[in-house]
Amino acid sequence: MFEEKLIAILSRFNHLLHVALALALLIASAMVIWEFSMEVSTAILHDHMVRGFLQSLGTLFLVWTLSSLISAEISYLQDGVLQVRLFIEVAIITLLRQIITKPVMLVTGKQNPDDVFDPTQYGLILAALLVVGILHWLVGAANISGRKQ
Repeated sequence: MFEEKLIAILSRFNHLLHVALALALLIASAMVIWEFSMEVSTAILHDHMVRGFLQSLGTLFLVWTLSSLISAEISYLQDGVLQVRLFIEVAIITLLRQIITKPVMLVTGKQNPDDVFDPTQYGLILAALLVVGILHWLVGAANISGRKQ
């Protein structure tokens, strides 16, 4: 009896936490979109189109990440299922963002001057992207074969 009530309370509290998380994701998305628009307008005003585009592309990757997390929250709030594949997609997006933004930060001087382009680090990011991509494919194949049964 006590355990059933405790589970019910915890379940409602967990649902409330997910609603709060969804609201936080909404606010974060709005803030990142604002940051993107400010970067684009600054690039246009200062006539740094290429550099501004590459910098704002990094911000767009954050929007993509937040969109994936919002999709996960919608799925969870609707049917209580949290799909692992969405979190793997977030890892892929994060790695892609690093691949694009690292060289841009070096060129634009937004990184510590002591930091230089490290091919080993870049190679490790590419290797991680390959591993996470294979994991994404395996999880997707497992989901498809699980639905056929």
